[in-house]
Amino acid sequence: MRKKLLILTAIAALMLAALTGCVPGDGTYTAAKPAGFFWGIWHGWISPVSLVIGLFDRNIRVYEVANAGWWYDFGFYISIIGGFGGLSLFRRKSSGRKDK
Repeated sequence: MRKKLLILTAIAALMLAALTGCVPGDGTYTAAKPAGFFWGIWHGWISPVSLVIGLFDRNIRVYEVANAGWWYDFGFYISIIGGFGGLSLFRRKSSGRKDK
């Protein structure tokens, strides 16, 4: 049991380290090389992680300031809406039986 917990902790730590390598505002993007559509999707998916890291590091933001414009915004919002369940969170759950 202890070995399993250690392995799960190590996997979680590696995943967190991988996610923090691509957070918005880390200086990777500039006006000459802005973040595009696919980076907008990625930054939308990891926005909760970026928010927590941003509480401790003033340089990290949820949203990349040096972006390509509308396409980055589109990718970011699509992943925010779709990545967290989107409209499926508001649908009524079926009870599994059909009323006749």
